[in-house]
Amino acid sequence: MTDYLKKAGLLPYLEELGFHLVGYGCTTCIGNSGPLSETVSQTIKERDLSVCAVLSGNRNFEGRIHAEVKMNYLASPPLVVAYALAGTMDIDVYHEPLGKNATGQAVYLKDIWPSQQEVQDTIASTLKADLFQRGYENVFKGDSHWNQLTVAKGRNFNWQADSTYVKHPPYFQGIALTPAPLTDITQARVLVKLGDSVTTDHISPAGSIKADSPAGKYLLARGVSKDQFNSYGSRRGNHEIMVRGTFANIRLRNLLAPNTEGGVTLHQPSNQLLSIFDAAMRYQQENVPCIILAGKEYGSGSSRDWAAKGPKLLGVKAVIAESYERIHRSNLVGMGILPLVYQPGENADSLGLTGTEMYAITGIDNGSAKMVTITATPAQGHAITFKAQVRLDTPQEIAYYQHGGILAYVLRQLMKG
Repeated sequence: MTDYLKKAGLLPYLEELGFHLVGYGCTTCIGNSGPLSETVSQTIKERDLSVCAVLSGNRNFEGRIHAEVKMNYLASPPLVVAYALAGTMDIDVYHEPLGKNATGQAVYLKDIWPSQQEVQDTIASTLKADLFQRGYENVFKGDSHWNQLTVAKGRNFNWQADSTYVKHPPYFQGIALTPAPLTDITQARVLVKLGDSVTTDHISPAGSIKADSPAGKYLLARGVSKDQFNSYGSRRGNHEIMVRGTFANIRLRNLLAPNTEGGVTLHQPSNQLLSIFDAAMRYQQENVPCIILAGKEYGSGSSRDWAAKGPKLLGVKAVIAESYERIHRSNLVGMGILPLVYQPGENADSLGLTGTEMYAITGIDNGSAKMVTITATPAQGHAITFKAQVRLDTPQEIAYYQHGGILAYVLRQLMKG
């Protein structure tokens, strides 16, 4: 891409406008473009501003570009430049000027937009085979940094206990050759109660790590300075970081903790407001399983593995939703989390579920049941009993669930072999 822009003669002019080429791949797509200036950041917080980003990527979820940027709009690369020139989203770019030139004349989008012929001529003169040949001829050799890495010998990976980037994951701890029979889920608590269209961006850790977040506190306690936090994406090999960032999106609305935004919940029965991670750890200490209540299209958007791995490590045993995004439902099964669906016409609100009840999910029948019975018992009043459909859709998914997830299933197949 750098060669494209240089050869087309565009790079100097883009840089004059402030568009410097600073990285490749997911630099902006997932919040790796760096912090806002301190003045801007402080103003957003003080005035509770809803600020916007315009991007030419394919992800416009809440907080995706930056945790403090609430609204993101998709546009073509030329339109991104045009909106930057205008400096506002509150504009009709077809009829209002983007700004004025040096002589004070109004400049409109049509004045700067290239013709189709200009675009084709630039492509024809810029995209040549030698660009690709040069770019890829040394792709497997690596640069000096890569080649100077010290690599330990041996068949097994040499885990470093003090690494904050790559840590030995716990998925296989205590695993036996044969899985224990499944049991019903009893005395469970709701960790998070969610509405409709909660995406994997709300669930999965993404973007920058805040110093006052559970993940930030974890790093600070290990001597990592704030300027070396990097991002969740760069630390995805450390499950301690990722589990602390699960459900930590600043735009998450947990209905169990009304009038809040972000990764907080109410621990039951203490009714204490805690971070979702801290509440989950307390439930684990109390030997209390967790469930999630959700609305329609749970897990929509770009489905990612940590949107299922994170809840698994938080102690989530089941999700009850009105519907699921296809891949996310499959990923939940792959991590041994039971996906359940309300009966048609029913949801948490219609059933009167607040999320503060104690839950029992019975009739799982070692994963072969098509329906289960759920009983939600409040601290006061009558229990609420309802049916839910089990979304283990194939015999193979039932097998994954019986083994506690696909990782344990595959390992046991290898062990038997």
